[in-house]
Amino acid sequence: MATEDRGFASMDPEEQREIARKGGQSSGGNFKNDPERASEAGKAAHEKGTAHEFTSEEAREAGKKGGERSRGGMGSDMDMSDEDDM
Repeated sequence: MATEDRGFASMDPEEQREIARKGGQSSGGNFKNDPERASEAGKAAHEKGTAHEFTSEEAREAGKKGGERSRGGMGSDMDMSDEDDM
């Protein structure tokens, strides 16, 4: 089988549209609106030994990114000294 004979790009345009129309509905989706399902998945991954274990550095970076996002994307350079003036 040649490379150009496989994959999404090689499909008939109508078949591509049908897949795109589904918009990921058939996938498991994400856990954005289902924290209970996310918790169950995390527990299952830990039991199987396939869960990612964060190093201290990875956890620090993730926390930094989360903090940046929670301030509306202002980043950690935001001057917080005027915060009392609000």
